[in-house]
Amino acid sequence: MPIPGTSQTLAEQLAGRYAQRIRDRLLAPGSRLPSVRLCATQQGVSPSTVVAAYDRLLAQGLVEARRNRGFYVREPVAPRRRSSVPVASDTPAPVDATALIRAMFHNRAEGPQPGTGVFPPDWLETPFLATAVRRVTSPAALRKASLQYGEPAGDASLRRALADKLAGLNIQAAPAQIITTVGASQALDIVSRTLLRPGDPVMVEEPGWAVEFARLAALGMRILPVPRGPEGPDLAVMARYCEAHRPRLFVSVSVLHNPTGYSLTPGSAHRVLQLAAAHDFHIVEDDSYSHLAPDQAVRLCALDELQRTIYVSGFAKILAPGWRIGYLAAPEALAMRLLDTKLISTLSSPPLLEQALAWCIDQGQLRRHAERVRVRLDAARARSVKLAEAHGCRFVAPPAGLFGWVDTGVDTEVLAQRLLDAGYLLAPGALFHASRQRSTLMRINYATTQEAAFWKVFARARDALAARG
Repeated sequence: MPIPGTSQTLAEQLAGRYAQRIRDRLLAPGSRLPSVRLCATQQGVSPSTVVAAYDRLLAQGLVEARRNRGFYVREPVAPRRRSSVPVASDTPAPVDATALIRAMFHNRAEGPQPGTGVFPPDWLETPFLATAVRRVTSPAALRKASLQYGEPAGDASLRRALADKLAGLNIQAAPAQIITTVGASQALDIVSRTLLRPGDPVMVEEPGWAVEFARLAALGMRILPVPRGPEGPDLAVMARYCEAHRPRLFVSVSVLHNPTGYSLTPGSAHRVLQLAAAHDFHIVEDDSYSHLAPDQAVRLCALDELQRTIYVSGFAKILAPGWRIGYLAAPEALAMRLLDTKLISTLSSPPLLEQALAWCIDQGQLRRHAERVRVRLDAARARSVKLAEAHGCRFVAPPAGLFGWVDTGVDTEVLAQRLLDAGYLLAPGALFHASRQRSTLMRINYATTQEAAFWKVFARARDALAARG
């Protein structure tokens, strides 16, 4: 796919495209590049152009040529250490979760991406954010905020606003039980670092978000995947884990689960809480999509009254991703320990944006904005579902929330690489399994898949893969 208006040769363009994917780990170490003939067909260039591009990648040390087997992305090798040689495969290695996140930043100018986990920026544009910032950035406020640290637990006005907001979800938490964080991701990390030690078993829902799998693995935890169904986690599997491994923690997205869209039923919620009490483990309830869900949705923290549960949420998904404001609400007995962990990682929170967010909540601006987004999302979801089904996809879970869990009929790891050439980033099903098993499923974002152009490109690539068998 030549790029018009550039002085680079076709070989330089093609080499640059592959080099960027390798650096972003969209092509992982050990994965095989397409054969020269296949790449020439896919890219609409001559075989000699592909050979020249692959030679450039060889010269840069990004790939290696294996005799009679093709070109492979090089494994990163530490000095004086030998790396194992992966088994040859014609299938690209999977797109990993961090690559998907990096692409979210790199591809800002290329339009909405079907695999991302966020709303397009224009969905989040609101006049009241600027108003809120102006209200809290008077000269006196700026001087005070710049010359001293913020409150360790977070701005008091925001924690009071969050306590009122949680009460609307039937979660009773005093401001002293609430700690603000750098996004919901840091809240999850604070909980893990406080309650767990390397080697501890942790139950996680599967399918689930690969970033959580990767984060826990990086901390040295033993991951116990629990199948997630329409009513909630597989209780029989959880019970077996409890008997055999004595897990310390269960991480759950109980409302509008990512990627399926399922929400917990009351019966499953009560049984999960019974298991936690009987086997002495805590539950982290990640409610990052709370603004898209009904207030009356079943939440473990509401039923448990923050005894064994810890509530985590944030505002990046619905309001201001760049503000990076999240929070957790915890049992009184744990709040100080969790705050200590925050202190040794970030010391305190910047107060100005937290004060601005408190104003948005208190004035009802956040609530009204969330209502507008939900209405817009409902319309986008209807269009996206209709297009997906018209192009041969099947939804394996009833469409709800921001994400759809879709069966394509082909290996979505391979499909993801094909769609990259057309400028589309997918979220293949393998991302959502702790064991990274191959899958014909993919997660789509309803807000970014409501245009027919993507689905036409998708169908052509999917049909070409299916024809190859």
